[in-house]
Amino acid sequence: MAEFQKVAKKSEVPEGGGKTVEVGGKKIALFNIQGSFHAIEDTCRHKGGPLGEGSLEGSLVTCPWHGWEYDVTTGACRTNPAVKVAAYQVRVEGEDILLSA
Repeated sequence: MAEFQKVAKKSEVPEGGGKTVEVGGKKIALFNIQGSFHAIEDTCRHKGGPLGEGSLEGSLVTCPWHGWEYDVTTGACRTNPAVKVAAYQVRVEGEDILLSA
């Protein structure tokens, strides 16, 4: 069974935005899509850009460095379909966001 850790409060991740958190030494990008929270690996596969700092439109985050796009619900890269970043399970308990990584 997956172990979940508290990584943020819901108020820390604005709707339509993201936040970078760290779990077990891994940098993870956490996103809020209309109150639904999703988490993917923070590092873009192209040149290592910080996905948590990218702009979110719908479920797509755009890497701020070179524009690669990833679906935050699956980790799949829209720009290059052969590429994927890890996606993580997210759970909300009250005001707390928990992540299994």
